[in-house]
Formats: sequence, structure tokens, C-alpha cells
Amino acid sequence: MEIAGILILAAAAWLWLDSLKAREAAVAAARAACDAEGLLLLDATVSIASLRLARDDDGRLRLQRAYDFEYSDTGNNRKKGSLVLLGHHVVVLNVGLRLVSDSRTLH
Repeated sequence: MEIAGILILAAAAWLWLDSLKAREAAVAAARAACDAEGLLLLDATVSIASLRLARDDDGRLRLQRAYDFEYSDTGNNRKKGSLVLLGHHVVVLNVGLRLVSDSRTLH
């Protein structure tokens, strides 16, 4: 019984540390995407939306984490973005649709 308790505590500690590393990777990916698009990552953080098991391209089970974050394109608004990590690699990053206003006319 004691060994099972120790194994459960070790697994919980591993999950917690692995989640911290994944969160750091998610923040870095969100920041890089916002910088590349000329957006402002608000609060400089991400929040976890879901956690589940998924298979990678090699068929191995990995933890798949979905994160949400907020960004601004004008500095006066908040828009939702999201990203999905499989392990510690970004597989999906979404900053939503943005309308670009152009002052030129087409006629």
C-alpha cells in the first residue's frame, strides 16, 4: 500500500512539472505568434482549457493540452486565441480572423 502511495505521488509530481514546462512552451508560442502578426499578447499568459491523451505521428501516446489566451490587435480590445500542444510541440495555433482595413479604394 505504501509503494502505491509513493508511485501516485511521483506520478502527480511528474505531471505537475511536465505541465509547467508545457505551459512555458505555450506562452512562448503564443508570444511568438502575436509578435509575428503584430498583436499584443495580453496578460503575458495562457490558461489551460483541456488535457487528454492523444497519439503523435509515430503512434506514441502523449499528453495533448489545449490552452486559451487573449490578445489585442488595437490595444483597446480583447480577442480570444488558442493553441494545442502535443507533448511540448505546437500542433495548432489560432489567433482568429482579423479584418484589415485599407484606406485605398478599388475603383
